[in-house]
Amino acid sequence: METTHYGHSCVLLDTGAARLLLDPGAFSSGFETVGGLDAVLVTHQHFDHLDTDRLGALLSANPDARLIVDSGTAGQLAGFEHEVVEPGASFEVGGARVEVLGGEHAVIHPDIPVIPNNAYLIDGTHLHPGDAFTPPPAPIDVLFLPTGAPWLKVSEAVDYLRAVAPRTAVPIHEAVLARPALHYGLFEQLGPEKTTITVLDRETPTAI
Repeated sequence: METTHYGHSCVLLDTGAARLLLDPGAFSSGFETVGGLDAVLVTHQHFDHLDTDRLGALLSANPDARLIVDSGTAGQLAGFEHEVVEPGASFEVGGARVEVLGGEHAVIHPDIPVIPNNAYLIDGTHLHPGDAFTPPPAPIDVLFLPTGAPWLKVSEAVDYLRAVAPRTAVPIHEAVLARPALHYGLFEQLGPEKTTITVLDRETPTAI
């Protein structure tokens, strides 16, 4: 599956049957010019996962793309045609199969309300968990691994990586870190022996 990382949590998956853009947020760049999309998938409502100021132009450039979101994000989308999916659902888009996992965002602080968070499993092989440590229902090939956030520490990311043990882990959600390479090194050192850590060059399509 050809994968392009646009920084932070935004990735483009080209399955050969569908082109899916996930989490086009404020800390990501370059996704604005992406064309030929079958769907835009949003894991949750935080601005670093959905930049509503740039959403209109993206959808105008992709008039046939479906906008598929969690229930929390739906409240921010007045004026945008969209579909709401819940954990437990599955659907097809452009020839790709998408399973919705998860349910809740990881806890940032006990005083901050927990919001909905969808994880998306594409064709049973590539998992984007959003902002949560969502376990897949079966072994997977590729995990998009959250690296730095107010809701995680690196030991938790390592434990999640070990629990999922994918063939390849692609670090994402790194924009809040000044030097994310330190975390990448720990993933390589402490992750499962079977797992390759693949850091994608921004805006460069890569088969993984």
